[in-house]
Amino acid sequence: MKRHLSATCAAMALTVLCGSALAHPLDGLSKEEIAEVVTIMKSDDRISDEARFPLIELKEPEKAEVLAWKEGDEGPRAATVHVISGDETYKAEVNLVSGEISDFGAIGGQHMVLLEEFIGAMDLALSDENFVAALAKRDLEPGDVFCLPLTAGSFDMEAEAGQRLMKVPCYVNPTGSNFYAKPIEGLYAVVDLAGKSVVEVIDNSVVPVPQDAWGYMEEEVEARTGALRPESNPATLRQEGDPNFTIDGSMVNWDIWRFRWRVDKRPGVVLSNIEVNDRDDWRSVLYQAHLSEVFVPYMDPDEGWYWRTYMDSGEYGFGIFLSPLRAGVDCPAYARFLPATVHDDLGNPIEIPDALCIFERNIGDPAWRHYEIFAQSEEQSVPAEGRPASELVVRSASQVGNYDYLIDYVFEQNGRIRVMVGATGLDAVKGVASTSMEDATAEQETRYGTLIVPNLVAPNHDHFFNFRLDFDIDGQDNVFMRTGLVKGDMPDGVPRRSMWVTEATMPKTEMEARYRVNPATPAMYHIMNMGRKIGVGHAPGYMILPQNSVAYSPLDTENDPPAKRNAYIDYTFWNTPYAANERYAGGEYAFQSDGADTLAEWVKQDRSIDNTDIVTWYTMGFHHVPQMEDWPVMSTMWKGITLKPYNFFPHNPALTVRLPK
Repeated sequence: MKRHLSATCAAMALTVLCGSALAHPLDGLSKEEIAEVVTIMKSDDRISDEARFPLIELKEPEKAEVLAWKEGDEGPRAATVHVISGDETYKAEVNLVSGEISDFGAIGGQHMVLLEEFIGAMDLALSDENFVAALAKRDLEPGDVFCLPLTAGSFDMEAEAGQRLMKVPCYVNPTGSNFYAKPIEGLYAVVDLAGKSVVEVIDNSVVPVPQDAWGYMEEEVEARTGALRPESNPATLRQEGDPNFTIDGSMVNWDIWRFRWRVDKRPGVVLSNIEVNDRDDWRSVLYQAHLSEVFVPYMDPDEGWYWRTYMDSGEYGFGIFLSPLRAGVDCPAYARFLPATVHDDLGNPIEIPDALCIFERNIGDPAWRHYEIFAQSEEQSVPAEGRPASELVVRSASQVGNYDYLIDYVFEQNGRIRVMVGATGLDAVKGVASTSMEDATAEQETRYGTLIVPNLVAPNHDHFFNFRLDFDIDGQDNVFMRTGLVKGDMPDGVPRRSMWVTEATMPKTEMEARYRVNPATPAMYHIMNMGRKIGVGHAPGYMILPQNSVAYSPLDTENDPPAKRNAYIDYTFWNTPYAANERYAGGEYAFQSDGADTLAEWVKQDRSIDNTDIVTWYTMGFHHVPQMEDWPVMSTMWKGITLKPYNFFPHNPALTVRLPK
């Protein structure tokens, strides 16, 4: 008979975890802890030995507990678990110190996609007689194709009730490296994962399958183009001697910065306790920063495309799809590569090698410089005074379907942090009859995309990335401020007729603290601690500079179901009071969600954000109108923001950087 593990039994089972028991409260779960979570869960009568685990992740303690923790303390260690046993799906909390299960109940939505669901959906499609018959119409057999099950979204339709849907397009098996070059357009299977059945086969008109393999490996490119570029002397980054950063467990220490890292299945890399050293005083900047959600809606109303409105982080997971980084391509060869610990469908811990890289770089830019013309003389030439800029990069790359997303956190010696997203990989493509824009069918077939090569259109789409930035500027009592640049009144007697002045507004509640960045109304946006004074008496803060990351959409976030699920795209900035259970702008459960549990709904409580613990949510993104240069692989497109100190330091913190010997 199964039973809950007693505290004594759990303590015995955890003897292997003596190192983990003293882990920092925000450290990711170790392999041993993940295995122990599964053991504890399976000790309960409700959980079968064949159970599946869509999610096992760290249950973060209350912030006060974390901030009170000292090195050597036996901090709280717990995990949040989603588990499928038989026909039931549960959510529970497992205490790894006591071995107890708590908050055991039905899950509140649909869990993330399992790997076996991908495989199962493909197998269901290729074994369905109607689907096989549709392939035969195209002179294809199941062995000739591979299929890519995709989340079907949610459209508030009665037919979706009680089902867990994926839609399955297929491609002719590649003859080279490109798996997406030969789509079988007009044919899709609709699979109910819950019922393990094909509920519909969509078989529209037969579209010619592209014949070109469009490989992108070096030998394939050479065969296509006739020759590669001449060999050249590479300009490489290198570092002499040991790195200037240290990694102690999850703690990274470099220059004036220190922070902790972990990987969670859904958001990927999570950075916590980000602090900066100001003259031997370690000051808090961010309690935590991580990706919150990714929304990629396609703009083609075709029956095989309208539903492609993916929530890549919440439905699939950026952590589970971290891909190993390649030295000399993804990161400099001298980088430090680190593994990520996640888990498979059965709850077995698995390690993704080289999932992160950390490296310093100097790309030849000055941190600061000044050439003084008045110091020059006929007898002496005084060179410019300056310091070279170095920075620390924490990088990961997640492959979600055809796209590869790089996420960078870049720490600078001047107190700045850049949060960057690099989008590369392959465009999603649609098979068409047109081989040229001169063809009669081209105008209609390119209504919602671009003909990039013969028989392939790349549909228009968006990429939105929401980041959760839990600032703690010198503590938790913070405010958010918008400082606009507005036309000033000119005093009498001054010949100038126009100037601008700053005008600060401080929102008091959530609904007031939503902002759209508009170049026509320039402004600065910052988080500040009004209870502390720095230098000559300023309140310390950090400014968020949008850079090239602003993207809005005409999508209807009130009536269009995919946009309603991701209504955070309506504003660049959102601000909420800290709540431990509000981690993801798209809600706790993204798969077939209805938009009821999202950032846009939470803020309707209009809670106070006045001098309290604030979380700032930033939405960055870009609209992608594809072009021929995107094929067969896309050049990396970088978008990002800069977190810049704003009266946080009494002087330029890069002043103390040394000249290199």
